[in-house]
Amino acid sequence: MSTIQINNETFNYQLNGPENAPVLFFSNSLGTTNSMWAKQVDYFSKNYRVLSYDTRGHGESVKNKGPYTLEQLGNDVLQITQALGIEKFSFCGISMGGLIGQWLGIHATEKLDKLVVCNTAAKIGQEAGWNERATLVRSEGMNPVANGSAGRWFTEGFVQANPVIVNELIDGLRQTDAEGYASCCDALANADLREKIALIKTPTLIVAGSHDPVTTVADADAMAEKIAGSSRVDLNASHLSNIEASEAFNHALEAFLKG
Repeated sequence: MSTIQINNETFNYQLNGPENAPVLFFSNSLGTTNSMWAKQVDYFSKNYRVLSYDTRGHGESVKNKGPYTLEQLGNDVLQITQALGIEKFSFCGISMGGLIGQWLGIHATEKLDKLVVCNTAAKIGQEAGWNERATLVRSEGMNPVANGSAGRWFTEGFVQANPVIVNELIDGLRQTDAEGYASCCDALANADLREKIALIKTPTLIVAGSHDPVTTVADADAMAEKIAGSSRVDLNASHLSNIEASEAFNHALEAFLKG
């Protein structure tokens, strides 16, 4: 792990793989860190320069008081790549990271080779729900959110078969900075790209989990209808499909990047 200072703010990142290989940038979901991409980093760093980071408010990155905005989160990605001397990259984001990816596709298409948005939507949830969650964690901490997350993130079968993986992720969620988490909830409350994603011209892959109760197959279909020429794939997983169906996820991503 390494850190980088941007405008007096610290971002934690990991860079693996051959120095001259194409860059593949991974962006985590709300309440996780870059460690959620461990199986992708291991798989893709043989042929790609793999960059992952802790989103603002998470892990070892800056946790300044919000509210944050989607534009701010998107610009973090651009400033990190600029500071590392990366002129062009492919981007893969899941959930909140997928929304960041859509913002990049709209506002920074010249920076993107390919775009992969996973278990996400052009608008995730409802403003009132995010505002309520932000208020909850600011007043009571992360436990109320963490207590119900396993069933949102994974299918029951995966939870039963993989207790160590699930417990590590839930423990990480409990340790997430409450203000940083709430500030990202603020960003999600106000983020609505349903009309603007039609502007995305970057080759785009949309990945859904067939059992995802958070960002559904219907959400993925709605994005595919708006993003001209986009590709679609459904995986046998819930919300964190890159973990629950890692092998199928990696193969789908690899085929798209090579295509």
